[in-house]
Amino acid sequence: MALAAVLAAVAVAQVATAATSYTVGAPDGLWDMHTDYAEWVAARTFHPGDNITFTYSRELHDVVEVGKAGYDACSSANNVSAFRSGNDVVALTAVGTRYFLCGLTGHCVSGMKIRIDVVAASTGPVAAPPTTSAGGNVVAGLGALVVTQALLGSISVW
Repeated sequence: MALAAVLAAVAVAQVATAATSYTVGAPDGLWDMHTDYAEWVAARTFHPGDNITFTYSRELHDVVEVGKAGYDACSSANNVSAFRSGNDVVALTAVGTRYFLCGLTGHCVSGMKIRIDVVAASTGPVAAPPTTSAGGNVVAGLGALVVTQALLGSISVW
């Protein structure tokens, strides 16, 4: 049982440290009017814990987070938040869809907007819950270990 607990802790730690940081538009572009953001997003999968960074010239652009209606209408009037540093890091903290656009006149309608779909991280196959067999042995789904009731017998790995 102790081995199963250690393996489970390692698996959780690996999932927790698997966050990825993305620079929007990279490697071929940045937050600009020349990048195809639909193509850029299609090549990536975003998960809670990931970060996206918008890198751009502060004199030429900004980043505005909006709702779906603002995204569809290219309107930053009712924005969620606005960024203007030129190197803005946005944490993707939860599953859901986030919408960003450049709030400068004409930039969004020229394609400078991006929809980020944040999906749950896949942790691989789910281990079966421990069950007790007729002989009193515990069968642990993680690693398919069979540990005898008295813990004096052998440990079998299937």
